[in-house]
Amino acid sequence: MRKAAFLDRDGVLNRNAAPGEYILRWEELAVLPGVTEAIALLNRAGFVTVIVTNQRCVAKGLISAGDLESLHARLLAELSKSGAVLDAIYYCPHEANACECRKPKPGMLLRAASDLDVDLSASWMIGDSEIDLEAGQRAGCKTVHISGGGKTSARKPDFEAKSLLDAVGKVLEFESSRVR
Repeated sequence: MRKAAFLDRDGVLNRNAAPGEYILRWEELAVLPGVTEAIALLNRAGFVTVIVTNQRCVAKGLISAGDLESLHARLLAELSKSGAVLDAIYYCPHEANACECRKPKPGMLLRAASDLDVDLSASWMIGDSEIDLEAGQRAGCKTVHISGGGKTSARKPDFEAKSLLDAVGKVLEFESSRVR
C-alpha cells in the first residue's frame, strides 16, 4: 500500500472564490504561489497526490459535471507542465447531507484509498477548513491546516501551515524523522 497526500482544492491549490461564489471557469482559477513546487516535492517523496474537493456548484446547476471535469483536466495538464503530477481528483457534486462523499464525511478519501491502494494511516489530509481536517481525521489520516497565517484550527491538526509549500515541508520533515 502507498501513502497519499489528499489536498483540498480551493484555498489550498488555488485562490478561493469570493464568499458565496464558485470557480466555474478556467479564467477564475488562480493557482497559489508555491503549489507546483509543493506537489513536485510530494511526487519526489513517493506520495500519491489526490485532490478531494466539495463542488456544490454542480448540485446548484451553476456548472455541469462535464465542465467541472474539463476544468480539472486542464488544471492537471497545467500543473504537470511544471513537473507537478496529481494522480487523481475526487469531487463531491452534492448538497450538504445528501451523500457520504461530501466533506466532512470521509467518503472521497475512502474511495480514493480503495481505488489507488492507499494506506490511510500513512497518509495526510491538507486543507484550509475544519471540514477538511474532520474528513482527514475520520479517514484515519494525519492532518495539516493551512491557515494562511490566520487563525488556528479548533480541530487540533498535526500541523498548522501558512501555505501548501509550508505544509509539505512540515510533512516531509515529519516523515524523514520517522525513518531515522
